[in-house]
Amino acid sequence: MSDARKMPANDLPAYQPAAGGIGARARAAAAPAAQYLSGLNPEQRDAVETLDGPVLVLAGAGTGKTKVLTSRIAHILSMGRARPGEILSVTFTNKAAREMKHRLGIMLGQAVEGMPWLGTFHSIGGRILRTHAELVQLKSNFTVLDTDDQIRLLKQLLQADNIDDKRWPARMLANLIDGWKNRGLTPSQVPSGEAAVFGNGKGGKLYAAYQDRLKTLNAADFGDLLLECIRLFREHPDVLKQYQQRFKYILVDEYQDTNVAQYLWLRLLSQAPGQRVLPEADAPSADNKPTAPLKNICCVGDDDQSIYGWRGAEVDNILRFEHDFPGAKVVRLERNYRSTGHILAAASHLIAHNEGRLGKTLRTEDVDGEKVTVTGSWDSEEEARAIGEEIEQLQHEGNKLNDIAILVRASFQMREFEDRFVTLGLPYRVIGGPRFYERAEIRDALAYLRVINSPADDLAFERIVNVPKRGLGDATVQMLHDHARRRRIPLSEAARQVVETDEMKPKARGSLRDLMMSFERWRKQSEVMPHTELAEVVLDESGYTDMWQKDRSADAAGRLENLKELVRSMEEFENLQGFLEHISLVMDREGGADEDAVSVMTLHSAKGLEFDNVFLPGWEEGLFPHQRALDDQGRAGLEEERRLAHVGITRARRRAKLYFATNRRIHGTWNTTMPSRFLDELPAANVEITESKGGSGWGGAGGYGASRFDNVESFGSSYSTPGWQRAQANRSRGGGQGGSGFSEGQSPFGGSSSSRNKRPMTIEGELIAKSTGTESDFTLQDRVFHQKFGYGSVTKIDGNKLTIVFEKAGEKKVVDSFVERV
Repeated sequence: MSDARKMPANDLPAYQPAAGGIGARARAAAAPAAQYLSGLNPEQRDAVETLDGPVLVLAGAGTGKTKVLTSRIAHILSMGRARPGEILSVTFTNKAAREMKHRLGIMLGQAVEGMPWLGTFHSIGGRILRTHAELVQLKSNFTVLDTDDQIRLLKQLLQADNIDDKRWPARMLANLIDGWKNRGLTPSQVPSGEAAVFGNGKGGKLYAAYQDRLKTLNAADFGDLLLECIRLFREHPDVLKQYQQRFKYILVDEYQDTNVAQYLWLRLLSQAPGQRVLPEADAPSADNKPTAPLKNICCVGDDDQSIYGWRGAEVDNILRFEHDFPGAKVVRLERNYRSTGHILAAASHLIAHNEGRLGKTLRTEDVDGEKVTVTGSWDSEEEARAIGEEIEQLQHEGNKLNDIAILVRASFQMREFEDRFVTLGLPYRVIGGPRFYERAEIRDALAYLRVINSPADDLAFERIVNVPKRGLGDATVQMLHDHARRRRIPLSEAARQVVETDEMKPKARGSLRDLMMSFERWRKQSEVMPHTELAEVVLDESGYTDMWQKDRSADAAGRLENLKELVRSMEEFENLQGFLEHISLVMDREGGADEDAVSVMTLHSAKGLEFDNVFLPGWEEGLFPHQRALDDQGRAGLEEERRLAHVGITRARRRAKLYFATNRRIHGTWNTTMPSRFLDELPAANVEITESKGGSGWGGAGGYGASRFDNVESFGSSYSTPGWQRAQANRSRGGGQGGSGFSEGQSPFGGSSSSRNKRPMTIEGELIAKSTGTESDFTLQDRVFHQKFGYGSVTKIDGNKLTIVFEKAGEKKVVDSFVERV
């Protein structure tokens, strides 16, 4: 007989009451089942009570997936199947994690405080990494770099390797590295063909150098929190086994949005302890079949709501679940608690056209409600006007603005609605990003126009003096500020004076002189050129458009679209001054967070939200489905666009209203558009065709469709102003012949750039700064001291400008405020 006292403590198995035994039955009877089980429907309860083996919960929109997740955790704890620290519950956002903790707190009281492994993928990955940092050549206090630090570090590496960072921007390399890390690829695993797309084949080498540099700095970026975790598990099976034994239950939210790295991380943790580690691979393989029983893993998701493929999400992860976890139980949650019958029928019929889906049909026990409406408008302005009038009618009927949302496919569409709401006095908020006129690229463009309109606008001048980069850094701006304060003149006037002196280095002086000459030229052109054309000229000649065309980041194309939309928005105004006054009114509208306001957002930002009334404008071919998605990904892109449409419709609780415009300006050119193919995929029995309440345009000419200049109400009471006549004359010249895209020889705003080559006469020679008209206090032969050039004597005086022969620097021209008499 063995001596029990000599048995090692870790050989004692953890005790659990036998299933069906007295202890288990007594615990179940004591559990407050009514608090978390009584409110579940049969499908939800099945998902909650199935605690053994892998489970996939296909939770359609509005079917209560968060309720299922939290109730499942409560059930596991109440049944004694695991302690709080033995449950791994992974979400995508901190907001979702907080909501789950809050709900669990209500259900279980203080038990939620003991759940250290409830959080986002990256927060949990970071915690594991800090615990074992030395095994991946880090220290436990490593720093997580933000995007700015990451790009600054990559710029250093590019400079060290003599790579032109204008041709090969650091931001482009950062995006590539992030994509590789999302796929679980270390530097040695990047395919040579992919590495060759950057820096003449040096992408892989730079990735490796970047990772080495991070280790030297004791730092990691966001992608490393999972990538280094995967490496840790693969290279140290004992560490992986420790966590496999710790986590008795794994729960995953929004499984359809996982990328390859997140998938690999979960697969490693969900294997039974001692099972072989997954081979290193670019992507999950169909041959990676498990060789031992798998964990109690429960993934909740909806393949019909996978809309983030552009940032690495793999819908195949959820479609492959039953292959990855043989014997998995699939529970379909199809009972929707959000939308009415017609809305659900329309959404279900639409998404059924996708081939890559597991299949489910949403249903409701609610009334059929109002049919989904489809409304055609002449152009985007009429579309905005019609939606504005419908919102006013809803408000008049007692609907809160907080219960109304406008969901657009592309951010440039927001501008039309923001302007309309300002006109109507309707409060609104933009969700998921800044309002149109608050976006960085719009503020930059407006700053150029403000300086042209008012040279004394110091704030605008300071914003764009080095945008795009001209070698005019903080030191130059500080010099201009110092001079402007001494002379009590605007920054632009200070710049005119300083460029005629030797205060600045030749290269910087030349850049600033060129900029000031450009502003002089644009200001003269503004007197004879329509303000819309002027804006295009300024953005082209300043290099600002070219800066974004060369930018390889994911949002560069969207920024260019926003700039085109800005130029288009100027058509409604008689002149530049009127447009800028309108902008100041728009920017001045600030509402509180609790204000009753219409929500405006992109469809991607709307996931997880719901509203009584949802307006969905822009359902046209090329815009929705977006042409870029079709060109880049073909059928896969089309199916993701269709999922996005499904998400949009299912945001509506009571009313879903779809709009399309017959004419829309795309890439700076008016185009006659076709209604989206998604409209034909809606069921006729659940859809009603309605007439636009926004009125119709006056027709228009050529291929433009309706024009702002056809709309009398846009111009107040007078239509004989020079600006209006110039605009009409410009229209009649056939400006609609322009092309689209950014090909050589064409303006990025549409139309041939050849017409812009015939520009007004430019200023020849150097820009001569005008004297301020004040006489200098200095006299000839005065001995003076300059902080940069040292001691010297005044040899010539021109107003406030001095020519000085310095003892060491030679003859220089300086402004008198920069020297002092000695």
